[in-house]
Amino acid sequence: MGKFFTEKRKKEIFIYLILWLVFAIVLVWPMAVASIDSTYGSEFKANHFLSIALDYILSIDVRVKAFQEKYIANTGTAMKYYTIFYFLVVVILMLKAGKGEYNNIEHGSSDWSSGGEQYKVLSRKEGIILAEKNYLPVDKKGNVNVLIVGRIWCW
Repeated sequence: MGKFFTEKRKKEIFIYLILWLVFAIVLVWPMAVASIDSTYGSEFKANHFLSIALDYILSIDVRVKAFQEKYIANTGTAMKYYTIFYFLVVVILMLKAGKGEYNNIEHGSSDWSSGGEQYKVLSRKEGIILAEKNYLPVDKKGNVNVLIVGRIWCW
């Protein structure tokens, strides 16, 4: 269980919790109130729900109304189903996120060799600059193509 809760994973969980709360406040609470206000007798009116849904999302007063006696039971039920759905989506996303071919492999680092090993291929003094004290010799036999990633400054 210790490997699951790494620092990176803790940050992800914190972000997912914040998103859960934001979606609940912005979408779930207003939709719970709109569904009660769209019910006449025991019949739910979908047309009325669709006509008031956007107004309820944009209204601040609806978020307070969601916890009044008339609406609290529906808000609780909506939050229960929303939380279950959100939890399942987050679990799927978190399980799928660690399954990359290059996950936990360092790439793009200049620490790929040690003890002068890179100088079997590179030069210390002259050639095409790759990094500090690392040059690609131009008189080397074989492929000396270089891909430049980044900005080229011309002044």
